[in-house]
Amino acid sequence: MDTYVTVEHLLNIHFSSLPLEKNIEIKKEGRPMPNLNIIQIKKTKSREFKRSFNKDIYSKHGWLCGCSKTNRLFCFPCILFCRTSGDKNWSQNGINDLAHLNDKISTHIKSSLHLNAHLNLKLLGKQDIRQQLSNAFRLSIQKHNETVTNNRYILSKIIDCIKFCGAFELALRGHNEKSDSENPGIFRGLINFSSELDNTLKLHLEQSTVFKGLSKIIQNEMLECMLFVIRQNIKNEIKNADFFSVISDETTDVSAQFQMSIIFRYILSNGTPVERFWGFFNPSGHDAKSLSECIKYNLKEVTENHDKLISQSYDGAAVMSGRLSGVQKLIKDEYKNAHFVHCYAHQLNLILSQATMHNRDVRIFFSNLTDVTNFFSNSPQRVAVLDKVVNHRIPRSSNTRWNFKSRIVNTVHENRELLIECMEEIENTFNQNIAINQLQKRKIDSIEVKNAISRFEENIQKERQNFDNFQNEMPGEVTQCRPKRKRDDDTLLSRICVAKEVCDILIVCVKDRFEYKAHLNASLLFMSTEFPLYEKSFPQTYVDETIEAYPFLNKSKLQTELELIYKRTDFRSVIGAVNLLQFIIDNNLEQIFSETFKLIRIIATIPMTSAEAERSFSTLKRIKTFLRNSMAEERLTALAMLSIEKKMVKQISNFNEEVIKVFMKKKDRRIDLEFKNITTHTEYRHQSISIWDTIDRNSAEVQPSGTSTSRAIIEVQRYLEVAILQRNNDPLNWWRENSYNYPYLHILAKRTLCCLGTSVPCERVFLKAGLILNDRRCRLKNDKVKMLLFLNYNSN
Repeated sequence: MDTYVTVEHLLNIHFSSLPLEKNIEIKKEGRPMPNLNIIQIKKTKSREFKRSFNKDIYSKHGWLCGCSKTNRLFCFPCILFCRTSGDKNWSQNGINDLAHLNDKISTHIKSSLHLNAHLNLKLLGKQDIRQQLSNAFRLSIQKHNETVTNNRYILSKIIDCIKFCGAFELALRGHNEKSDSENPGIFRGLINFSSELDNTLKLHLEQSTVFKGLSKIIQNEMLECMLFVIRQNIKNEIKNADFFSVISDETTDVSAQFQMSIIFRYILSNGTPVERFWGFFNPSGHDAKSLSECIKYNLKEVTENHDKLISQSYDGAAVMSGRLSGVQKLIKDEYKNAHFVHCYAHQLNLILSQATMHNRDVRIFFSNLTDVTNFFSNSPQRVAVLDKVVNHRIPRSSNTRWNFKSRIVNTVHENRELLIECMEEIENTFNQNIAINQLQKRKIDSIEVKNAISRFEENIQKERQNFDNFQNEMPGEVTQCRPKRKRDDDTLLSRICVAKEVCDILIVCVKDRFEYKAHLNASLLFMSTEFPLYEKSFPQTYVDETIEAYPFLNKSKLQTELELIYKRTDFRSVIGAVNLLQFIIDNNLEQIFSETFKLIRIIATIPMTSAEAERSFSTLKRIKTFLRNSMAEERLTALAMLSIEKKMVKQISNFNEEVIKVFMKKKDRRIDLEFKNITTHTEYRHQSISIWDTIDRNSAEVQPSGTSTSRAIIEVQRYLEVAILQRNNDPLNWWRENSYNYPYLHILAKRTLCCLGTSVPCERVFLKAGLILNDRRCRLKNDKVKMLLFLNYNSN
């Protein structure tokens, strides 16, 4: 049969003689509804009438079809079921009289042959009406639906266990996933624990022989379905949002594979900005073209509207931020509104690193500080002495997180009296760690970033002024800094000069790197502290730059709305774009401030940092470890999605039901998951009764005759006649199964075979201890570690 059903094809076949499967396929294809070329002109004495075929007539009459070859209308059910006995004008010849078409349709739908043919078409492939109306048939439907309800309940419990493992970043599979395994994975252990609390689940695991839902294939398919449902929810949220932004970063995982993380930021309907994890991806290359193609592909998966993407945020690597051929330039060429924002958290790290690298003494100080950390972290004996004397661990340093170095400085300063005296005044009031934490908040916007940077700069200025005041109060003649010589004395004055130099470098770098340009100047329009100044002198320059960056805004209306905002005092207490957006939504001011509302949503959507991508890499390191380094990309993304977006998963209504629907449609399952109103057959399963348990029991009760010596000789001879056990079989299992045949030898075999010839069990204990006592749980007490190891090793 052709892939497309036509009237010409139907007229040349005998529908009633075709197999039932072919008839159902024709029904699923549906009636042909081509656009017919029928034009009729009727002239009268006074005027001329012209009638032409309108395709909307197909929607008015669900049985009407057309033939594009003859340009005539037919009745689809009559062609199939009553071609010879019905009205030949509708079933064989066709109708093209548009003038009297409505009258002919009214007459035809009253025909009993037409109604019977239409009813036969509707019931094609279904059970007989009498069978549907019978009580027995309805009971079978009810029984089937009860089975489906029970199966969906079991599947929902399995989904809950997978969600639990994903939310807490636990490995699903273990070393041995068999039912009698002593070292199963967390997923199977969680299923077994749940079955002890749920009799329905326990009964399913004990009696089900077709579908248990515990295999690794089912796990992977479940994770794929969960990932699909979560991504569909993200797509719907982006579809309802007016704008969205993309954040991306790259790293290398434990198996030395390149991983790119993609995050989407947008505003929900209630005005809350969110950053959603989309997935980990492995691009074909590491160049700008390959990376941009990977990002573009995922952008197309989310939306086809290029105007909705208004920003992109990456780190400062040349391949990402290059102005001529970087990723941001390639994305901007296709998405015209996607302005690039260099991650401000990275910029602050670069500023602080640059400030410490310019001065030799400061550079040596932080180098020695790192050596102090390494000195105590590489020796258990030194760590023991440190715990005994200081009772405090020194945190490890990081090349990318400056606040870790700040913690080291604070820790060493609090517990060591031999550090430089000048650093005491710096660390007591140093605010860099606060700035780092503020810039890494999820809901931060460009206005809050500007305020945080201003506070940071003011604190550095105060520190600079404090050093000047302290220098002026110093006793002695020399109170001015001099050019430092190679062997200059390490005096208090020289330390003050070094601190002032670092402060000066920080102030210059902050002004240079954090100066807002182009599209980011739009956020300066909503700096509430500047509203009194804007009321007197309207910021026309910022408005012009905003309109240039976002030309779809109405300039005149935006100016009028801003002038009104600057005049009213109730807007001056609202700080930040997100708070102003919430204020407008809570008071239903969207229509009054339509252009301002649109601009604030753009500002709140712009990601000022790529910290969310860095957070996803932390999750990546916890999921893909050295014991799970062969994980596929789809499984890795699904597990990361369940962990990172666990709050959103809880908010999705009927999440388990949606996953079951996707799981059910992926392929035909050996378990009933779909509710039906009509069932075609009922399956009966019979279980055979095994008598081997009775035979084994009777054989074990047979007692051999004769003396103990004769019985031992006969037992040894009988054992020697048995075939040698294959290499891949377990001798202990064999002796346990044949213990009643060799009552004496099996005792000797247990004594001999249970003697360990290796210390591998001890190594396994060390491996378990390494999994329990990791970097995130390094402060566990010895007694607690012993108890956890004991419970883990003796859980069976």
